[in-house]
Amino acid sequence: MNAPAEHANLARQHLIDPEICIRCNTCEEICPVDAITHDSRNYVVKFETCNGCLACISPCPTGAIDSWRNVDKAAPHSLADQYSWDYLPDTTELDQLEATVMGAAELPAEVQQITEVATAGQGGPAMAPWSASHPYVNIYSPAAPITATVTGNYRLTAEDASSDIHHIVLDFGTTPFPVLEGQSIGIIPPGTDEKGKPHLLRMYSVASPRDGERPHYNNLSLTVKRVVEDHEGNPTRGVASNYVCDLKKGDKVQVTGPYGATYLMPNHPGSSIMMICTGTGSAPMRAMTERRRRRMDRKEGGELMLFFGARAPEELPYFGPLQKLPKDFIDINFAFSRVPGEPKRYVQDAIRERAEKVFAMLQDDNCYIYICGLKGMEAGVLEAFRDICRANGADWDALRPQLLAKARFHVETY
Repeated sequence: MNAPAEHANLARQHLIDPEICIRCNTCEEICPVDAITHDSRNYVVKFETCNGCLACISPCPTGAIDSWRNVDKAAPHSLADQYSWDYLPDTTELDQLEATVMGAAELPAEVQQITEVATAGQGGPAMAPWSASHPYVNIYSPAAPITATVTGNYRLTAEDASSDIHHIVLDFGTTPFPVLEGQSIGIIPPGTDEKGKPHLLRMYSVASPRDGERPHYNNLSLTVKRVVEDHEGNPTRGVASNYVCDLKKGDKVQVTGPYGATYLMPNHPGSSIMMICTGTGSAPMRAMTERRRRRMDRKEGGELMLFFGARAPEELPYFGPLQKLPKDFIDINFAFSRVPGEPKRYVQDAIRERAEKVFAMLQDDNCYIYICGLKGMEAGVLEAFRDICRANGADWDALRPQLLAKARFHVETY
C-alpha cells in the first residue's frame, strides 16, 4: 500500500528501546530476514532490511522491540545512531502524522462512514497517544479478505438476560494479522441482501490484547451482541450480529482489516487510563486491561479506572472476571439502571460519585480517557465532566480541546 502523495517520503522505522532491552538476543535469533544485529552496547534494526513482518514482537520479553518512529525515507536513523543511544529519540512532527498514512486513503467506504459516526463526539479521529505502538491498517480488504477459523463462541450474559452477548475467538493460523488494543476488524456475512448484492462488512472492536486471546497465538476475540431490535425498539434481525453469534467451532469467517490508528492505548511507563463504557463497548477496554494484567509484574503502567454500565449485573459482559481483578490493579465502578428495587444509575452518576479522582485524572497529562458504547451515553458523560470541572473552578469546554491536542481524549460511540 502506498502513502498519499503529500506523505510519499514518509516511512515507519522499526527501532529497539535501549532503556528496557535486556539484550537477550531473542529478536535477532527469530528475525527471518536478518534485519536485527547488535554490538556490545545496543541491539539495532537495519532500516533497509526490515520488512515489518512482526515476527519479533510477541517473543520479546520486555516489549523493547515494539518501538517505532515516523521518518523521512531518505534520512532514517542510521545504525551508527542506534548503536549510540541510551534511550529512544524524542518524537518529532513526523510522528504526529496519522500512523496510518500507509493505506488510510484506501479504506472501504463503509469503514470510513462508520468511523465518522463513531468519532463525531470528539470532532473526528484524534491523534493516537504519543507512546502508542505502530498500528497496521487495512491489510485485508473486502476484495481480498483473510479467512479465520472460529475456535470459541461463549455466551457472556445470563440465559434470561435481555441482551445476548457472545465472546467469539477467531484464529488466523499462519497468516499474519497484527492488531493492537483499540483496533477493529471487519466481518463479511455470507450471502446477499434483498437486492441480491453481497452483504457489506460490519466492524467489531477487538477484545483481546496484541499478543492474542491465548497469549502468543495468532488469534483474537470479539464481544458481539445479537441485534434483535433497532434503536427505537422495533423488532429487527441484525444480519452480521446474528451470523456471528450463531457461529460454531470450526466455522470459517471472512475478515478484513485491521482498522483504527488513533483509539490506541499509551505504552509509556506511568501512563494511566480512564475507561468509560456500556455493553459491548467494553471490548477495547477488556483488551487494554488484559494487556496491563499480563504485564502486572513489570509495574510499567499507571492507574486504571473503569466505569462500566449495564441494565443489571447479569447483562454486563465479563462481570465475573472483572470482580476477580485486584483492587490495587484497577478501580472498577459499575452502574446498573434496571435492578429491581434500586434507583436507576448510569455511568455518569458513577463518574460524579468519584468526582475528586476523576478531576485529578483529567488534570494529569499522563492519563488518557477512552469512551465507548452507545451514542446515548456520550452526552451524559460529557455533562458529568463539565459539572466536575465547574465544581473545581475549571472549564470543561476549555480543557477538552487541550486533551484532544495531547491525544488524551478518545471517543467511539455508535
